[in-house]
Amino acid sequence: MVHFPQEGLYQDVLRLVRMEGDIADIEIEGEIPAGMEGAFYRVHPDPQFAPRAGGGDQFFNGDGMVTMFRFHDGRVSMKQRYAKTDKWKLENAAGKALFGSYRNPRTDDPSVIGQHRGTANTNVLIHGKELLAMKEDSPCLVMDKASLETDGYTDWDGQLKLRTFGAHPKIDPETGNLCNISYAASGDLQRDAHYYEIDEEGNVVTRAEFEVPYYTMLHDFAIAGDYIVIPVSPYSSDPSVLEQDRPHFYYDRSLPTWLGVMRRDSDGSDMRWFKHEAGLCSCHVMNAFAEGTRVHLDTPASKIGSLPFFPDKDGAPFDPELAMTELVRITVDLASNEDVVESVTPLGKAPGEFPRIDDRMAGKDYTHGWMITYDLAKPYNGPPGPFAGVINTLTHFNTRTGEEESWWCGPDGSLQEPCFVPRSADSAEGDGWLVALVDDHVRNYSDLCVFDACDVAKGPIARAKLPLRLRQGLHGNWADASKLAA
Repeated sequence: MVHFPQEGLYQDVLRLVRMEGDIADIEIEGEIPAGMEGAFYRVHPDPQFAPRAGGGDQFFNGDGMVTMFRFHDGRVSMKQRYAKTDKWKLENAAGKALFGSYRNPRTDDPSVIGQHRGTANTNVLIHGKELLAMKEDSPCLVMDKASLETDGYTDWDGQLKLRTFGAHPKIDPETGNLCNISYAASGDLQRDAHYYEIDEEGNVVTRAEFEVPYYTMLHDFAIAGDYIVIPVSPYSSDPSVLEQDRPHFYYDRSLPTWLGVMRRDSDGSDMRWFKHEAGLCSCHVMNAFAEGTRVHLDTPASKIGSLPFFPDKDGAPFDPELAMTELVRITVDLASNEDVVESVTPLGKAPGEFPRIDDRMAGKDYTHGWMITYDLAKPYNGPPGPFAGVINTLTHFNTRTGEEESWWCGPDGSLQEPCFVPRSADSAEGDGWLVALVDDHVRNYSDLCVFDACDVAKGPIARAKLPLRLRQGLHGNWADASKLAA
């Protein structure tokens, strides 16, 4: 008999799903645009079994549940499967949890010591012929893009023998290369990191190694033309955390923020770290680009740690106001003789997270960006959520004019990360649609909503009405029909 702890991690807004299945033809409200042909893949953490320790686990420790929404001829179908990692298979055979706390192998059952602990629960992306399911503390998992059956971990035919693989790869719109980073690549709490590029045939064509200023959650990064840009935020850890089985990361307000910039064709020796004393926290990036000798990184950033489940190192209570992330532009000048951040400039007014762009503009000067945001003035009827507030609004940012337009989802729920879908391969930037799950926390349903990307204020133009509510997801991506057929 399964008994999950009576904790907020498994109840209300974060109620588990734990269901694999298919829906051949989802009920549609409105009309799916005729040009939407492809699939939206997304993933959420969904533990197969109750935690080994009995309580106090992390949201990020759940097994990956991958959902594919297939758009074809104005219809939407759904397929959902677990990412069957080595961890999932071992625990499924045992009928119970064998792996312990988030990123702490000291808490595992002796029978699985040395096995991959990854859950593949953070991001899914088609590259070449394969669907990649990723979590940054483990190798990359390969799944079948049509059936969602799991093939297993890959090291690209021995070309990339790393114990970790970043969960936020970027696709270079010019070359088609998958650009990515790996951190703590040699072991837990280590400062070593790698940058690499993989072409569409699966060849590792670029490789560099470097060290970060301190061990941190190197969760996201950006490409900026010929450069990569890596924000280092004051999340860290140390051996005492693992020994005492505390949450793996803590926010250390004594540490500065760093911005690393290096050429993509280098071996890592030219990595340059620019310091910012204020200790801003950045988990995700919207985009980055180079302008002469200056490199700009656009990211939602907070004045303290934005994740309440990673506590303050000195015991300070979580402050929801300071933890709100707001879109800023961090600028460094490669011609400067001083390794300090030149400026941090507000880009938007609406606080929020999960930034997205038209991915064809990755690494380029761009105009359109989107985030799910907090409108704290709006009412909310549901149970409390896991973050500083309810992410109840979808906002479109124009980075050139500073204009913002938003759509509020109503008082009963929240939104999950959006994803841009271009109208065609050669359509103008921002010409297309957004897809995003809108969750009803009162009635326990989710709708996959379609928006006009540059007119989100008018609300969804179509809703695929699911017969259940999907758990809060992390990240996902769109693949057009040509990638599905390849």
